[in-house]
Amino acid sequence: MSSKEFGLFIDGKWQPAKGGKTAESINPATEEPWATVAVADRDDVDKAVAAAKRSYDAGVWRNKPKQERAEILNKICNAIFERQDELAAAEVQDGGGTIRKATAADIPGGAQTFMQFSQALLAQTEEEEFEEQVPVPSRNIVRREPIGVCAGIIPWNFPFVMASWKIAPALAAGNSVIIKPASNTPVTALLLAEICSQAGVPDGVVNVISGPGGMVGEALATHPDVGKVAFTGSTEVGRRIMQLASGTIKKVTLELGGKSPNIILDDADLDSAAMGALFGTFFHQGQICESGTRVLVPEPLYDGFVERMVEGSKRISLGDTLDPATTMGPLVSKAQLDTVSGYVDIGRKEGADCVIGGSCSASMDRGYYFEPTIFRNVDNKMRIAQEEIFGPVVSVIPYNGDAAAVGIANDSMYGLGGAVWSKDTEHALRIARRIQTGTVWINDYHLINVRFPFGGYKQSGVGRELGPWGLDAYQEIKHIHVGQSAPASDKIYMAMLFN
Repeated sequence: MSSKEFGLFIDGKWQPAKGGKTAESINPATEEPWATVAVADRDDVDKAVAAAKRSYDAGVWRNKPKQERAEILNKICNAIFERQDELAAAEVQDGGGTIRKATAADIPGGAQTFMQFSQALLAQTEEEEFEEQVPVPSRNIVRREPIGVCAGIIPWNFPFVMASWKIAPALAAGNSVIIKPASNTPVTALLLAEICSQAGVPDGVVNVISGPGGMVGEALATHPDVGKVAFTGSTEVGRRIMQLASGTIKKVTLELGGKSPNIILDDADLDSAAMGALFGTFFHQGQICESGTRVLVPEPLYDGFVERMVEGSKRISLGDTLDPATTMGPLVSKAQLDTVSGYVDIGRKEGADCVIGGSCSASMDRGYYFEPTIFRNVDNKMRIAQEEIFGPVVSVIPYNGDAAAVGIANDSMYGLGGAVWSKDTEHALRIARRIQTGTVWINDYHLINVRFPFGGYKQSGVGRELGPWGLDAYQEIKHIHVGQSAPASDKIYMAMLFN
């Protein structure tokens, strides 16, 4: 039986869902419930939006001096570190990541997001002034103002980090915000709302409501009092969010799917590149939107490189997610396990060779574990090379020449991440500049820095998160023209209308 209970966090308080419905959060490593969480419906959405709008209209947050808002963001950062062990354990049990990842990446990454947006807020100029003489003398003010009520709809793969990516910039910009976490990983987003409240964010400014996306997410995307929707998730659902938001012309930020290329050049350090190719795919069980799931290798190096990857994959340890020795955990759910298994079957039917893995882990007697899986002899037109699998499955694709590598890399509807491996940095840069994708690493992978923009080309998304670019996405830009107070006869432009 689950032992922890969580309500919705609305207007600064823990509250039950209006309909009284709850759901159990299942630990993917044990297949057993570990927490019970309230399930919101449309009435709860309306309640959360009303609280957010009330707080925004009252100006209890947006009218605070930016120095004070920045100080509170820093307090949130510090409070996250103070509760790091609790948050990490919850993240692991909710989503199936390892305690290594939670303590080294997830919780620090969330904390650093609040610190970065505190710094971005202080560095930003709220108003800029310009003097103009044409067509008439005028003083011109360009202002940055908050949008109002913002909704964030976040995925199950990085629930704490994604909640931070949505809440921190919204707060920095002066907005009120409502977060809808994924139904199967809601706990750390709810705890983050509590942390924000305890750090000094006024009631109603940060609200978190868990519940099904088809109801709660769509209600937020269509609500007339929500001015912006930021969504991270699949491209399919992103299209739906974009359609729904268009009804009220909301601002939209979408960070969607990927099928990222990881290009090994012929002058790469092959041992390092092979480990990078494995890290680029198998970190967090491959459940990362920008994972490098297409590894492109020069034909003369192909066989040896695949062998390096196979040998390297044997160093990955599946096991108890709370054990620091474990380096790879289960997939998030039985449904995701079935999806990944289905794609492996598709790859085999398409003629690709599965050289290691390809099935549920025989070493684990419970949990949604799937072995690290490597396919060779993959053509880029195959479904396993074109469709996002979101699991520990990598396709190794041969190529001949730089132009072919770039062509294969860009032959995708996605454009979120990618990497180039080479001992010659200038060679790698020439390739990186030709790849149609939002982030390119050279001789690294997955190193997202909260100071720099993240987002996608093509069907991988709209807009950018993080850094000053991410702060801009939560603001409106206003131009104020200050003309001279003078008789109408002196305003020569009026002669266009009057005799």
